[in-house]
Amino acid sequence: MKYVVWIMSILLAGCTSAPKNINPVTQFQLERYLGTWYEIARQDHAFEEGLTNVTATYSMRDDGGVAVLNRGYSADDKEWREATGRAYFVNSSDVGHLKVSFFGPFYGAYVIFELDKKDYQYAMVSGPNREFFWLLSRTPTMPKDVKQRLFAKAEKLGFQMDKLVNVVQTGTIIQ
Repeated sequence: MKYVVWIMSILLAGCTSAPKNINPVTQFQLERYLGTWYEIARQDHAFEEGLTNVTATYSMRDDGGVAVLNRGYSADDKEWREATGRAYFVNSSDVGHLKVSFFGPFYGAYVIFELDKKDYQYAMVSGPNREFFWLLSRTPTMPKDVKQRLFAKAEKLGFQMDKLVNVVQTGTIIQ
């Protein structure tokens, strides 16, 4: 039994590591990161497939962690889909490397590797490997030159740009 617990601990911890050569931002300020972010582009996965108007909203939890609310609209189902989770810093609170969970004790990496440190207007986020990528913005749209610059950096870091989905953001809340 101890062996099984040890193996599970290693496997779960491995899911919270940053991908090789993806460095989390430093001098990170959580209080400036809190609030709502619009998803501009992502690598698609079953849990977000077909969703538009996707946002991620971060707020403080009573235990010092971060509450996560991911929300997107499914035109096929004509309804909003939501996922709530929690996140905690992996090491230091001034490094943009958190572990996030939407399913019980299972955590995955949330690595902020690019951030507009001046105004916190955009961020690029990776999961535990290069199959998870999100480009986030404080507004539903992003200037084309900024988006192109960020995509060029992501491509240089090894993210597969041909697998990106540009997320439709209508800028209005669909009820």
